[in-house]
Amino acid sequence: MDLESVAKALKELGHPTRLSIYKQIVKAGRQGIAVGGIQQHLDIPGSTLSHHISSLSSAGLLTQRREGRTLYCVAEYQCLDDVIGFLQDECCADEQCN
Repeated sequence: MDLESVAKALKELGHPTRLSIYKQIVKAGRQGIAVGGIQQHLDIPGSTLSHHISSLSSAGLLTQRREGRTLYCVAEYQCLDDVIGFLQDECCADEQCN
C-alpha cells in the first residue's frame, strides 16, 4: 500500500465519529451491518452518518451492498490489514543491535 493511500485511511479513521462507525462495521464481520443498525447503535443523524460512511468508503476501508431496501456496510479487511502492515513493516528496522 502506498504512502498516500495509508495517509488517507488514517486521516479518515482519525475522526472520532468515523472511528466509532468503522469499529461497528469491523465488529459486524464479513456479513456487514445495515446502515440503520449503525445509526441506531451510535445515535447519529442519517445525513451525518452518510457523510462519514462516504469518507470511509472513499479511503477504501469499506464497501456497501444493497439487499432490497437495506444498505449494508462491509469492512474491507484487506485494506485494514494493509494499513496496519504498512505501519509494522519496518518496525525496529533502525534499532541498533547490541
